[in-house]
Amino acid sequence: MQHRPLPQLQQLFLTDGGLETDMIFSRGVDLPFFASITMLQSTEGRELLKAYFRSYLGIAAERGVGFLLESASWRGSPAWAEPLGLTPSELDALNVASVELLHELRQEFAPAGIPIVISACIGPRGDGYDPGRIMGPEEAEEYHRHQAHVLASAEPDMLSALTINNLNEAIGITRAVATTALPFALSFTVETDGNLPSGEQLGSAINAVDAATDGYPAYYMINCAHPTHFRNTLDGHNGWVDRVQGMRANASSCSHAELDVMTELDAGDPVALANEYRTIRDRHPQINVLGGCCGTDLRHVEAIAQRCI
Repeated sequence: MQHRPLPQLQQLFLTDGGLETDMIFSRGVDLPFFASITMLQSTEGRELLKAYFRSYLGIAAERGVGFLLESASWRGSPAWAEPLGLTPSELDALNVASVELLHELRQEFAPAGIPIVISACIGPRGDGYDPGRIMGPEEAEEYHRHQAHVLASAEPDMLSALTINNLNEAIGITRAVATTALPFALSFTVETDGNLPSGEQLGSAINAVDAATDGYPAYYMINCAHPTHFRNTLDGHNGWVDRVQGMRANASSCSHAELDVMTELDAGDPVALANEYRTIRDRHPQINVLGGCCGTDLRHVEAIAQRCI
């Protein structure tokens, strides 16, 4: 299968905000274990996902920039089938459906004439904030290979891994995705000190993944952290910084530990967040993929678009 080159490597792309926090806190949707993939079990859930993505696609169409559609499969790897009350085959079917929904949206928005890239999303095996038991790279590769190939069977343009919090799992996921031969973006999360939750420095982790996988990721991203947590980390003059080409920041400047115990959403200040994006992109213009993560919604991405386009 021959795949299209990734246009977000050459031009500005928007993507969506914090899907799960938006659904839970703003729309009252029950997402067990933060698993938005469960929305694909019903017609109502699928239509809500379509409406959600349409609103963001509308911003991109209005601004004349590309859009990265990320599938709702972040919590869709094999270990989550039993907690979600699903059989492995049922979870596989939802993974495929999460990508098929994005194909429908791309066809719907084809008249807008903007480039739209479909990315099939893989999440960490465990909690996004806490690395917990860290697998070895070989175990991580074996574990993530199944979902990578299920998602690839739906013919996305690329695969992605978001909120990866330790080096070993990053290497394993990358090697698993490499067996699909699809383009791949790897996104780390960091703590308030700019380091991974498992302690590795961001630059060291990127260099280590590249060294262990022959530089397989097309690019790297940072997600699920506030810009103030990684802004200074990016300001060094090391070659690895050029590999970071996307950011999906949290609305809140709180730490992961603080966010974990919150019972109300901290949506922060969309304009202040957009200003942070502009500052970072002025310093690092290679960062072409701009969206949000926990606590962000359409308001935040609209503000980012207004400030950065």
